[in-house]
Amino acid sequence: MPDEALHLPLINRILALEKDTPGSLLPILHAIQQGAGYIPSIAVPEIAQALNLSKAEVQGVISFYHDFRTTPPAQHILRLCQAESCQSMGSGLLAAQLKERLSLNESGDSADARVSLQTVYCLGACACSPAMEIDGRLHARLTPERLDDLVNRCLEGQAC
Repeated sequence: MPDEALHLPLINRILALEKDTPGSLLPILHAIQQGAGYIPSIAVPEIAQALNLSKAEVQGVISFYHDFRTTPPAQHILRLCQAESCQSMGSGLLAAQLKERLSLNESGDSADARVSLQTVYCLGACACSPAMEIDGRLHARLTPERLDDLVNRCLEGQAC
């Protein structure tokens, strides 16, 4: 991807700082994702060369850990809890509501890349189930109506 080359200065800066540190692969991947929002494919050969690893080894670590992204993130990230407490309070119905309303694909992404729904298994708000994080902000005791309101506010550019 041509725009991935824009991330090369960031990647090279991180590699220069971390490549000689033992066990640096995960910290490097985390730093790149934090800086770029995802791990661009252009980073894999750069990391492999800097750490004297194969590209397959680097790609294997990226694919093993589910928190690493290989595509740019959506504008809004929704993290809906599906742990036992939230499920018992209706989080499954809220997930279905979101998927239908936002026309999400099997990966939980909207076609316009504005929204991504991720399933998580505990946001630490079990006493206030069901819970969801929207762009890093926790919302609890969700109802279908409250969820619609929050999503509407996000899509309209308001604080959510």
